[in-house]
Amino acid sequence: MLTGAFPKILTWLCALAWSHRANKPENPSMFDAIIDQENEIGRLIFMFKNRSIPHALLFSGIEGIGKRTIALTFAMALNCPESNQKKDSGNTSMEMASFFPCSSCRSCHKILSGVHPDILHISPSGNMIKIAQIRELCSKLLLKPYEAKTRVVIIDDAHSMNPESSNALLKSLEEPPENTMFILITNQTSDLLPTIVSRCQEIGFNPISLNGIETFLTRRGLDPERAGILASMANGSIGKALILSEKTNSSKGLFSFRKWLADEIELCKDSTSLTSGLLFAEKLSSKKDFALNALDVMISLMRDLVIYKFSPDKILNRDLEQSIARISYRFSVPDLLLMNAHIQRAQKNIQANAALRLSLEIMAFNLSRV
Repeated sequence: MLTGAFPKILTWLCALAWSHRANKPENPSMFDAIIDQENEIGRLIFMFKNRSIPHALLFSGIEGIGKRTIALTFAMALNCPESNQKKDSGNTSMEMASFFPCSSCRSCHKILSGVHPDILHISPSGNMIKIAQIRELCSKLLLKPYEAKTRVVIIDDAHSMNPESSNALLKSLEEPPENTMFILITNQTSDLLPTIVSRCQEIGFNPISLNGIETFLTRRGLDPERAGILASMANGSIGKALILSEKTNSSKGLFSFRKWLADEIELCKDSTSLTSGLLFAEKLSSKKDFALNALDVMISLMRDLVIYKFSPDKILNRDLEQSIARISYRFSVPDLLLMNAHIQRAQKNIQANAALRLSLEIMAFNLSRV
């Protein structure tokens, strides 16, 4: 845990790196998606500059906040001749800016293209990372790196490793091959075996701020009104905001989607709430991604329903203020909190690959009893 003035120093280091954006690649779109992670980037810069890189890093945080992009950027920086030349130059400003690789050298080009033989990616096969994948990885690690200065193994959705594959990885984490480091990426560390977590140095990434997402979207050409709505729906995830942007082509579509969900929440007070709830669950169960996006929006609405009782000016879904005011009046705070807990439980179960339709029907049943 970083305490005292140290985080301020790292924030300064990261701000210094940002101030030298001229040293970033000519095509910066990949790096511009890294937002609101100053302290976390600062820790990586500190490791890179001082050659104190651990053999295994664990990146944790919600989906869509840049963990994968930062992992790839770090792998590029470790192997980019330009980055390492800047780091070793003795020039403090150049050292800080060196975290951003050139993206144009042979090494960077291969990594960006996904064909570098020493940047190894592991991701779930189906719903999990299987032991066969880890065994194949361990076999590759017996060989020396082909050309990289530092071989990097990026394990995406590391929480999807089953106990067998986790245990198969342990030996490599305990005794990593020379010039090899691991970056494990997960939504939350509690879903990993404690033995895995204990062998990694964790860096927790924060959700992106509302203003950060809104600014990012407007720079991509979205009108401010639509960008603001998407930012309020994204729950701190740029990735989610982009997905929602692709699925809803206008502010009107976004308004209708959220209004529909708000109306469904209000129906929980009606005598036919269970019947309408089961019909609602049926509509949501058409697709997992659609259901998860809808549950995210419902959680955002539940927050506003509680907040409206105390500070109406602080709600996120301001264009739905009339609906939020009416619905908030119909429910007590304890009821709203209980409803939110039922929605979050359904969301967590679906993310853990529980049966989609059943999870939604259980949620509908519980909401009808509030």
